[in-house]
Amino acid sequence: MRAKSNTRLVYSSDSGGVCAGCGWPQRRCVCSRGRVANEAIPTRVVAKLRMEKKGRGGKTVTVVSGLPRNAAFLKALCAELKKSCGTGGAVVDDSVEVQGELRDRVRDVLQKRGYLVKG
Repeated sequence: MRAKSNTRLVYSSDSGGVCAGCGWPQRRCVCSRGRVANEAIPTRVVAKLRMEKKGRGGKTVTVVSGLPRNAAFLKALCAELKKSCGTGGAVVDDSVEVQGELRDRVRDVLQKRGYLVKG
């Protein structure tokens, strides 16, 4: 039987593969996050700025991504950004989220630290 050309996939139980180390689906693998948590900080950091609203109840956040996955580095950067912007924020995976539309302030702080900023 031949599939119709105007049909689309509605549901699939395929998870895209399973991690050999922890047994979780690859997109939710917990063992790979632990290994990269203490990545070395490069001499030239390139930070990417973007705004996000989706999935936050209409609230806007400034996201700084493309940072090295080093827990201490991300925590210190998040604290500095929150203090300089006077707002809340959090470290999520390998990025820092600051509440509000504060691209200009965040860009200034990152450039003062000597990072190359895109976005």
